[in-house]
Amino acid sequence: MQRVLFHLRINPKKIDEYKAHHREVWPEMRDALSKAGWRNYSLFLTDDGLLTGYLECEDFASCLAEMASTEVNTKWQEMMAPYFLEIDGAPDGAMVAVEEVFHLD
Repeated sequence: MQRVLFHLRINPKKIDEYKAHHREVWPEMRDALSKAGWRNYSLFLTDDGLLTGYLECEDFASCLAEMASTEVNTKWQEMMAPYFLEIDGAPDGAMVAVEEVFHLD
């Protein structure tokens, strides 16, 4: 099982809207994430817009590729793109896993 952590940046002026969307993630988006192998997926957001994501999966690159092939993800990414800073294209395309250097089990 691979544990993945990533960071992205949300426009601080749009944090409330971003949070509102994530209180009501489309059921078909949730299903697609599960089918693509995303497990124990969480997003954390600071007041200045630092978004930290955590998930567990078998292979992060495969999970991203699986999601990229779904229509629901394409629609979700298009809707979410205006909330992000420093990203050219779909937000999930900017997810780069942070190297894990220690884990206490």
